[in-house]
Amino acid sequence: MYRQVVGLKEVTPIVLTFKRENSGRFPFEAVRFLRRSHLRWLRRIWSVQIRKVPPRAYPGEVRSIRTLLAEDHCKLLHIYFGNNGLFWLPLLHRCPVPTVVSFHGADVGVNVDSPAAQRLFLQLFASCTLVLARSESIASSLLELGCPPAKLRIQRAGIPLDTFHYISRRKPTDGAWRLLQACRLIAKKGLELTIRAFAAFSKGHPNASLTIAGDGPLRGVLEDLATRLRLSGRIYFAGFVNQSVLLDLYRESHLFLHPSEQTQDGDREGIPNSLLEAMATGLPCITTRHGGIPEAVTHLESGILVRESDLEGLADWLERLARDGELRDSLGIRAARMIAEKFDLTTQIEKLEEVYLSLTEPCCPK
Repeated sequence: MYRQVVGLKEVTPIVLTFKRENSGRFPFEAVRFLRRSHLRWLRRIWSVQIRKVPPRAYPGEVRSIRTLLAEDHCKLLHIYFGNNGLFWLPLLHRCPVPTVVSFHGADVGVNVDSPAAQRLFLQLFASCTLVLARSESIASSLLELGCPPAKLRIQRAGIPLDTFHYISRRKPTDGAWRLLQACRLIAKKGLELTIRAFAAFSKGHPNASLTIAGDGPLRGVLEDLATRLRLSGRIYFAGFVNQSVLLDLYRESHLFLHPSEQTQDGDREGIPNSLLEAMATGLPCITTRHGGIPEAVTHLESGILVRESDLEGLADWLERLARDGELRDSLGIRAARMIAEKFDLTTQIEKLEEVYLSLTEPCCPK
């Protein structure tokens, strides 16, 4: 999202938010703060815990966003994530500007089964001007929820190819294979599977190492697993890293893993950004037939696809790629080529700006 916002050229973006975090990592000047209700604790108890429905904005919060839209002369409102679209339904019913709501993954899979939630989604689709989906799989789920096809567009994530560009890699002469996964440490990322597959791989490759870049609520659990498997000195938890460090990790690694899996509450991926970045650098990737991933990875062409939760398949493909240098090279070259064709950031931003301008500029007479 940050790349989209700062990359816009034909329009002037303004960010409306209740709070701001990590401003040093994501610098941006045009940020406006909305008034948050002091009764939000009551909303959480009544809506989320008792009624089991998504929370919605209070009248004071709606007045706050209307005021900011007017003060900055905004011509369009883009709401990121479907759960935020549901929150702002009281605004969308009578919004003064065209509205776009974009869906990214969990916001179309988690807590959508109840009749109450499904009614709210229908209201959202009816109230907004356009719906954007990060992948075709998310678009299919939105159609199943009742989104009118005429309102739905695919808007993919974009990768800056001037930064994440192809580099060739050589097989390590000392067997020191470097494996990498980069993501938030949460259940749908399949990190336990990655660690267990690495444990199997490392039996035949004692000099191999695995780096897990990112942070999240599962870090302690995953560190404990690495200790139990006696891998503490060979698995490195790098924590959150900036783009420069992450780029170095891509360049220094030989294989990338991202075995995403759907969680019990329905949480799933669109297409993970880190997977796209790794592919852009030519890093051979092993991932799963999950969510929108097969839209970026074609098995044995631009990467390796295994079934969700398939530990044996993941470990087997690690071993096979370690042995087959020709396959590793071809996967990396084709992956980088595919990212350039479908996920170039400049192209994706141009497509987003076309959407914005089509909804804000008056039609020219023919």
